[in-house]
Amino acid sequence: MSNDLAMKLRVGTQQAHTDSENLGFMKCFVKGVVDRDCFIQLLRNFYFVYSELETAIEKHKQHPVINLIYFPELNRQSSLEQDMLFYYGNQWHKRITPSPAAQAYIARIQQISTHEPALLLAHSYTRYLGDLSGGQMLQKIAQSALKLSGYEGTSFYNFQQIPDKQAFKEKYRQALDKLSIDDKTTDKIVAEANHAFKLNMQILKELESILIQALGRATYNELT
Repeated sequence: MSNDLAMKLRVGTQQAHTDSENLGFMKCFVKGVVDRDCFIQLLRNFYFVYSELETAIEKHKQHPVINLIYFPELNRQSSLEQDMLFYYGNQWHKRITPSPAAQAYIARIQQISTHEPALLLAHSYTRYLGDLSGGQMLQKIAQSALKLSGYEGTSFYNFQQIPDKQAFKEKYRQALDKLSIDDKTTDKIVAEANHAFKLNMQILKELESILIQALGRATYNELT
């Protein structure tokens, strides 16, 4: 018996998804305007966020809600480590720190991991399904704009263990619909998914000032 969680998440986060796409940073990105420093800082923040998220999901993999969406092949930490090595060199771990927005994102993951681990599902859904969808387009844009070869510097987007992304996304959605959860929990998960979008948007908004400085205000305004 389906709980329609996949549909409820998709419909319930449509506005947040649209808001995210309408950020100046994302408008520039999809138009092929990618500042190298901004992109590196984005991946750097993602390294900290995904490391925290994947640690939390691993910790709660036996939880009845998390267990059904526990897919280690989604994990991005090792891919992001490759990107950090590419951009920062062998001492990369000594050279990077999370931005204030990334710290807020990390704090939220830690909070729900401690108090309500079922809500980690919302962050898994928001992050990974986005990476498997629009993220694949962003990889190609970044690769072209920054003149990168293959997945060099964009390993984050490379899901080596998931050759058929469309089939995997369907499997993930089917797993969501098999969860035995009540309406109250469903509503909490949808609300948390919207919160995840907002946390991600804060990371992107932080980068806009750097992008404006790199492009100039007039050019940025024209693009957005």
